[in-house]
Amino acid sequence: MNANVTHMRAKLARLAAMLYHRRLLDTAGGNISARVGDVLCLSPAYSGSLRQWQLEPEDVLVVDLESASILEGSGKLSRESNVHFRLHREFGSYGTAVIHAHAQNIMVFAAMAKSMPPVLEANLKFGEAKVVEYAPAHTTQLAENIVNAIRGQEERIQKQAAGVIAPWHGLFLMGKDLDAAFDAVERFDMNARCILMAQSFLGTSDMLAAQRTALAEGVARFKKA
Repeated sequence: MNANVTHMRAKLARLAAMLYHRRLLDTAGGNISARVGDVLCLSPAYSGSLRQWQLEPEDVLVVDLESASILEGSGKLSRESNVHFRLHREFGSYGTAVIHAHAQNIMVFAAMAKSMPPVLEANLKFGEAKVVEYAPAHTTQLAENIVNAIRGQEERIQKQAAGVIAPWHGLFLMGKDLDAAFDAVERFDMNARCILMAQSFLGTSDMLAAQRTALAEGVARFKKA
């Protein structure tokens, strides 16, 4: 296996542990993939429940993107690998990494089947994280729904990332590379936390509508200047 793939397997294992410790993945699930040429480096099934996201580089699967056959690595394909393959095949010219996260604050929006508007300046470039049409976990229909929701956001992937919320399930995000995807997942979750904390402490229920308007107006003023 070439040096780039070896490097990516090690990097994916390291970032997976960081995502878990930052409560952006959980033991119930989530998965990560990064494309190197014509192969995917992909976290194996049950990385959370059986390995608590403590992966060694050799645990990370190396999978042929076209045939989905495992070339190297220990374990089986994740049941959510359908989404990864579809996103890489559809949007591979814009980005190389996919993260399916069970981030603790985003999961509240997933449980409520609610889209999430950006309320922080750092999240404006992602736009609204929309809720996709429901389909059961692990199904090809879920993969189709996620691809359909990401379609049209190619420029966001190319710039950094685009993400959508699967109702009662979690966040699916594609980034221009693994670093960008990792960064975006945490930004999405911090944005969610700000909304939830504001609604809890301030008693608001409008997704910080007034504050979002003020943010948009402030950004517009500086663009004109």
